[in-house]
Amino acid sequence: MITTKQRAYLRSLANSIEPTTQMGKLGIGDTFLKTVSDALEAHELIKLSVLETCPQTPKEVMVSLCEALNCEPVQVIGRKVVIYRRSSKQENQKIVLPRK
Repeated sequence: MITTKQRAYLRSLANSIEPTTQMGKLGIGDTFLKTVSDALEAHELIKLSVLETCPQTPKEVMVSLCEALNCEPVQVIGRKVVIYRRSSKQENQKIVLPRK
């Protein structure tokens, strides 16, 4: 669980990144979960774009992804979702969170 201060730090980092993937009318499937999990492993902090055709709202997408992938919700702005998960590989651990 991340603190409010850590979430604010991650939000500031997310401002400069572009969405890595889009979620459309197919919703959350096994392939999409694998893609997002691989992106989290490589980058730790990712931004997703939820298209208008998606059957779920961006908030519902964030909750579903966090439950399925054991990641932390950072923010939802409009149709953009930002999530974070610390990489299990030492060489991919780039983000250092502020102390609690």
